[in-house]
Amino acid sequence: MDLTAVATPGYFGSMGLENWLLKRRAERIGPTAADYERGDTLANLAMGTASLLVPMATHALFDKVAPQRSKTGKGIIAVAAAAAVATTVADRVVRRRRRDAAPRAPRTTTATESPRPGAETPSSNGAALTASTSDPVLERAQLVARYGGPTAVVAGAVAITSAIGAATRPKRVWNERRTTRDLGTGVLAAIGTIAAWDFIYYWNHRLMHEARYLWAIHVVHHSSERYNLSTALRQPVADSLGTFVPYSALCYAGIRPSLIEQARGINLLYQFWIHTDLIPKLGRFEETFNTASHHRVHHGRNRRYIDRNHGSILIVWDRLFGTFAREDPAEPVIYGLTKNIHTDNPVTIATHEYKDILRDVADSDNWGDRLSFVVRGPGWAYARRAEMDAVAALPEPAPEPAIA
Repeated sequence: MDLTAVATPGYFGSMGLENWLLKRRAERIGPTAADYERGDTLANLAMGTASLLVPMATHALFDKVAPQRSKTGKGIIAVAAAAAVATTVADRVVRRRRRDAAPRAPRTTTATESPRPGAETPSSNGAALTASTSDPVLERAQLVARYGGPTAVVAGAVAITSAIGAATRPKRVWNERRTTRDLGTGVLAAIGTIAAWDFIYYWNHRLMHEARYLWAIHVVHHSSERYNLSTALRQPVADSLGTFVPYSALCYAGIRPSLIEQARGINLLYQFWIHTDLIPKLGRFEETFNTASHHRVHHGRNRRYIDRNHGSILIVWDRLFGTFAREDPAEPVIYGLTKNIHTDNPVTIATHEYKDILRDVADSDNWGDRLSFVVRGPGWAYARRAEMDAVAALPEPAPEPAIA
């Protein structure tokens, strides 16, 4: 039984109640970022629906193209390798042609020397006369690198994620494990599974904030500038493109796949109610458990709140591993992204970060930058992109004057 599907009527009922309470509050204190707005709410509902349907298709597709299970997957690896080789060769050609075309300081001549035939001669204002001609080899190499880099990255990502996904499905791991341990389905096993799932979730959630290719999946959930129960339904659709700590690892401890799925449902249900600002701080309860106050911090784009409170049910993981922050009444939470996308279009919401990653990879001229734009943190990527844009905006250097 999918607990999240069973709870669907409760989702809509509680959202209706929250909307009514927020409207009454707005009459007293004015509008806030928690209020429901038609376009935002529809986008949240659309993403919630897509998050149920799209993964069903992508998981099935990725299972079929996993390299260890299909010729198609092996072909994808071959495409990634060929594109990587072509891009590497193109990078070297670009560097060589640019180096050869770089302006050199002209040789100093004496008054008695005559310039050799065909040499650059000083112009009337002292600048060397240079002929600006295009380099077709350089242009072709740049084109190969521009398209080869993204092709290698995308093909490689599909090969890696499909292989890992196919190998770590809980039922497959359970059937192929070498131990016969089975903790059964009792209360202790269920509680232990929920706690273990919560621990793994903390690290996966944290990684989604620290690696850009995972942030591209998770950014969907943070892209709204509003915060209410409908925000909980604004879920990612591209988890097939991620690599996570596998929950199926619990199978080796004797935990059945059915308990793992049950723990997933309970965790998702718990996270629904914390997406509201109608619930105040909850005293001592907040020392152990995640609450609406703690999760408001997680959705904040204030500098002090960014990348904090990754826990699901328990907040103790954040306390243990240094990612905890309390909501400060003196600094109200500002919701959204450090650079908001200002759209309610579900397609843009789901794909905008991937589009930026591909652009950044295409504009890079070395594998260090290409891979860093994918695997390093989004903060690094945005800063590096700003550096590249600043360099591109610089004027071309003037030719050096000849010395008579």
